Amino acid sequence: MLVKTRHDDNSVHPLATAAGLPTGVEVLTLADLRSSTDAALLARPLRSDKHHLLTLTSGSLRHAVDFTEYGLRSGNWLWARPGQVQQWGGLEGAEGTLVIFEGGFLDPDTAIGAGSEDPHAPVMRVPDAEEHPILRVAASQLQWEFGATESLPLGIRLQILRHLLAVLVLRVACLPDPSGPVREPGEVYAAFRDAVERDFANSRRLNDYAAALAYSPRTLSRATLAASGVGAKEFIDRRVVLEAKRMLACSDEAAARIGARLGFSSATNFNKFFHQRTGTTPIAFRTAVRGPVAQRKDES
Repeated sequence: MLVKTRHDDNSVHPLATAAGLPTGVEVLTLADLRSSTDAALLARPLRSDKHHLLTLTSGSLRHAVDFTEYGLRSGNWLWARPGQVQQWGGLEGAEGTLVIFEGGFLDPDTAIGAGSEDPHAPVMRVPDAEEHPILRVAASQLQWEFGATESLPLGIRLQILRHLLAVLVLRVACLPDPSGPVREPGEVYAAFRDAVERDFANSRRLNDYAAALAYSPRTLSRATLAASGVGAKEFIDRRVVLEAKRMLACSDEAAARIGARLGFSSATNFNKFFHQRTGTTPIAFRTAVRGPVAQRKDES
């Protein structure tokens, strides 16, 4: 039986944000972000334990989430979830709004409806011409209420902010994914995907997941291939590689220690596994992922 574990590490780095009440949500402009956060920090891969909901009002921006770069334009929405790694491109040519909120700030029904805790949800959302002004009004209202100086009781203010954030995230969650329609996962795949998310550091063996879920390995492979385009074993390995990349990018922890935390018996085994699946060594990946963003910033 697989054991549920958390995959916390010491690589979580919150961004410096504009001053505000400790409400569980914060709304700031990209101008605020530029003025309040050290440029060297923004040039690094950052891993946060909060949700980051970003939209542009003008200009364009390159923003990477989990090592995939997205090109944002005015009206686009990007949603990075807790634990994902973000890398900011040059902010000089963009203006917009960033909403940072804790997972527990949303009421449970909203969190479920918006899929806020789904680590597999699309990162980018693109509204159509009708949705764009509605979302802009929703974001503006939330930003106005966050910065309001009127002396409402804190409990009332929290409720207002919670409701306005709920409207915004529910609308963003319903926007289309520019990469194509997202199908609801089947029961078998959903169970396997959730089990991998919990237990990838404990086991990379497909047979262990099959036994824990009471499905045959073949059934899991067939369901995973149909839903994700890769087999079940490859799905497990990709999740391990992703976590290794996150930890390598956002901490100075030794690669051998990261491998041990991901269940590898030796540094050699971890290096071999990582190299076979990425074409590079853990240390070379760390060097590369920390360097290019800083270099682009210097050249901009």
